[in-house]
Amino acid sequence: MRLLLIEDDTQIAASLARALRHAGDAVDVCGNARDAEEALRAIDYALVILDLGLPDQDGGTLLRSLRTRDDHTPVLVLTARDELDERVRLLDLGADDYLVKPFELAELQARIRAITRRAIARSGGDIGAGRLRLDLAQRCAYCGDAPLDLSPRELKLLELLLLRRDRVVSKTQIQEQLCDWGQELTDGAVELYIHRLRRKLDASGVEVRTVRGFGYLLQLAAEAS
Repeated sequence: MRLLLIEDDTQIAASLARALRHAGDAVDVCGNARDAEEALRAIDYALVILDLGLPDQDGGTLLRSLRTRDDHTPVLVLTARDELDERVRLLDLGADDYLVKPFELAELQARIRAITRRAIARSGGDIGAGRLRLDLAQRCAYCGDAPLDLSPRELKLLELLLLRRDRVVSKTQIQEQLCDWGQELTDGAVELYIHRLRRKLDASGVEVRTVRGFGYLLQLAAEAS
């Protein structure tokens, strides 16, 4: 995904951007509202992470401007204020979620995943490649018109690979995404899930390639060959 991080503290911005990029996302960083406005008009972002304390404009004003021009890009607000009135104000302005400082990186990443899942589902909920289609809203996968019998973890793995199609997904990223059930996955378990998913995608025209030393890559079979 391509994210826009709007944060004027250069150290915080660099730290967050580095962590998000390590997780596989592309991150653009703006330190003020003016630059952020220009970026938002030029690029279609999957998500905006917005700090309220900007040097040239309150982040809430930027959020209001975004919604006034009917831009529905999901926005996660970072705020140091946790009063009820402030939370209500942010949601009424059009924020999809908010996170109170200080916060843990793991929670930020979890909230990003939740917001983007909801956004994809609202937009129609379908992603795919070849004869493969994944309905995110209904949590079902199809090869042509035939439903695929996937376990919850196989479905989550397929979603991750499809959303990052043509990009390598590391074992660490897979482990982080598949551990929503409160369990840890060994490298061997990841390999087993990949093996099972490959068998079930055999007739879909899509292949999951092993990029030795790096991870896995989902491609059309013609591209992979």
